[in-house]
Amino acid sequence: MLRSHGAVSWYLDGVRTHVSLSGDPVVGVVVRRDGDEVRVFANEAERFAAEELLPSDAAAIVPVPWHEPLLPALGGPSLPRVLDETDLAAELRAARASLLPGETARYRALGRTAAEVLTDVAAAADPAQAEREVAAAIAGGLAARGIDPLVVLVAGASRLGVRHPLPTAAPLGRRAMLVACGRRAGLIANLTRWVRFGAAEPDEQDASSRILHVEAGFLVATRPGRRLDAVLADGVAGYARHGFAADEWRRHHQGGAAGYVGRDPRAVPGAADRVQVGQAFAWNPSAPGAKVEDTMLLGASGFDVLTSDPRWPSLEIGGLARPIELER
Repeated sequence: MLRSHGAVSWYLDGVRTHVSLSGDPVVGVVVRRDGDEVRVFANEAERFAAEELLPSDAAAIVPVPWHEPLLPALGGPSLPRVLDETDLAAELRAARASLLPGETARYRALGRTAAEVLTDVAAAADPAQAEREVAAAIAGGLAARGIDPLVVLVAGASRLGVRHPLPTAAPLGRRAMLVACGRRAGLIANLTRWVRFGAAEPDEQDASSRILHVEAGFLVATRPGRRLDAVLADGVAGYARHGFAADEWRRHHQGGAAGYVGRDPRAVPGAADRVQVGQAFAWNPSAPGAKVEDTMLLGASGFDVLTSDPRWPSLEIGGLARPIELER
């Protein structure tokens, strides 16, 4: 039984599984050897069949009354031998890791559009604007393009030490960080951008440059067949090598594989998932006042940045154009 947003959307080729972004899926799938049951709450079934599913999948819809459990109980009389997706979590992640051509095309379009939204918002931002105003512009820009704004973070100059800066009424000030995680057709793009108003401080420029080189270490370490925990170990070793505290990585997660979940999975010590060709990654090393994040696709010859907008200023590191601060 598939019951999570990521697993169901992947299995049904990018369908929208939500009504509330903070709620449980309104659709689940019982995958049988002789065919599937696409179980949808009855008040959503007609819309789902018309707008979300292929005709072959729509034929498999089983309407479920809204007041009943979406999926039958494990081990009940109708399903005496059944596995929940949590029983096969690692195997399912491995199955969806290497993206198919259609998925890759959708991801490229999503990444490009999400990057364009952040460029547009940063180019129009004003230092007197409240973080919430900028966040609203990001969320509105994403939604207008069919992208669900799953995470929108904005830190003005007074809050740059906050690693997950939920937007407040504080003004942007002379420097700001913008973060977005947007989902369309099931896939999630993650990216971070910086904008400043006026000249940069030398120490800020230095930290921003060094964090890009930490990221480069993560990218070099992300090679097909390697375990994620080994990639993480190599990547975090770059903090001390580039002048940060050796334990800086403990103050914020470092990212990991990407796709139908924001991090699929997040890289942590002990993560046994192996890197695959055709898999997406979003590493995000950070330090006080410095962070870099893009969603990239790993090909046979290296990484391709999906969340890229050529209008954004960049410099080349390791053969990739990496974003630097937009000076206004």
